[in-house]
Amino acid sequence: MNYDAIILGAGAAGLMCASVAGQRGRRVALLDHADEPGKKILISGGGRCNFTNLGTVPERFLSQNPHFAKSALSRYTPHDFLALVERHGIAWHEKTLGQLFCDGSARAIVAMLLDECARGGVDLRCDAAIAAVDHADGLFRVNAGGRTMAAPALVIATGGPSIPKMGATGFAYDLARQFGLKVVQPRPALVPLTLAGEDLLFRELSGVSAPVIARCGKTAFREAALFTHRGLSGPAILQISSYWQHGQAIDVDFLPDRAPGWLLAAKASQPRAPMRRLLRESLPERLADVLCDRLAIAGELGTATDRKLAEAEARLAQWRFTPNGSEGYAKAEVTAGGIATSDLSSKTMEARRVPGLYAIGEAVDVTGWLGGYNFQWAWASGWAAAQEL
Repeated sequence: MNYDAIILGAGAAGLMCASVAGQRGRRVALLDHADEPGKKILISGGGRCNFTNLGTVPERFLSQNPHFAKSALSRYTPHDFLALVERHGIAWHEKTLGQLFCDGSARAIVAMLLDECARGGVDLRCDAAIAAVDHADGLFRVNAGGRTMAAPALVIATGGPSIPKMGATGFAYDLARQFGLKVVQPRPALVPLTLAGEDLLFRELSGVSAPVIARCGKTAFREAALFTHRGLSGPAILQISSYWQHGQAIDVDFLPDRAPGWLLAAKASQPRAPMRRLLRESLPERLADVLCDRLAIAGELGTATDRKLAEAEARLAQWRFTPNGSEGYAKAEVTAGGIATSDLSSKTMEARRVPGLYAIGEAVDVTGWLGGYNFQWAWASGWAAAQEL
């Protein structure tokens, strides 16, 4: 069974690449070991699919080569994908921070991509477990589902190992290594972090969230943090987790809108106000009480020394947590690391030393921020590769 291209993985990147290449007149086989395509799309955004972000810029992606994503992202933009969504009559809305969601179900996005694949005559095969892949005489041969198919082009679009319950594996990395491509050490990203030791006290706040600024090194995100029974989550923590390395500390500013000196000013203006009440005015009650207990300022502000209050203010602005780990691939929204960009063309996604071999989407060492960025990378990298197939 001969094709112009075989694409492994019917997720966001694979569906996009197959539909565009098919409509360019290429004979495309799209294979996936799952029983239906687009499974991660279906669960994304709480089932409404945060399908892109209007704020997409290369600086909001992590990679060993921070310039790699520029070409693809500039040639296929969020507005290009939005135009496709609107052509299919899918209602959408902007939530916050440029995040675009379907008004209805994420199934509309999968249906749209499948319709685009059908228009391109794509041969989609699910339940196609890949038994072997080899390369000889200018052809890639894939044995899947008891059939062998061949093509001069092979696209790796099988993603990373995040969310294994959806069938995710590290297959992309095994295949890349088979063909001599380097792999940047994969790790869970956009993932909740776990706490231990002195920070265990904060687990009793499970379910409490608050707007904060979370910092790790020189990187900071201002969004909500959520305490869990295992540690820390919420958008601010998920964002910072992609930059966090084991052993590093994370600093949280619990009162990011307070000007320096606010606590001493409060003492001067309302010396009889209890510290606990003051914190409860700006933070959830349970969180305010735990922070107050840890700061050991139990009574009225006027009874505390200026030094004690200055120290408390500094700590509230830079409360240090040292996570002992993360919740791993099971809870990670994406995988950081992957097939090394140094082995790929940033324009075509083709392997530099293996003509006809391409890698796209999450399988590649390009990881976006939370909020639709990783979908935009899937669309853009899939589109870029399809131009060359």
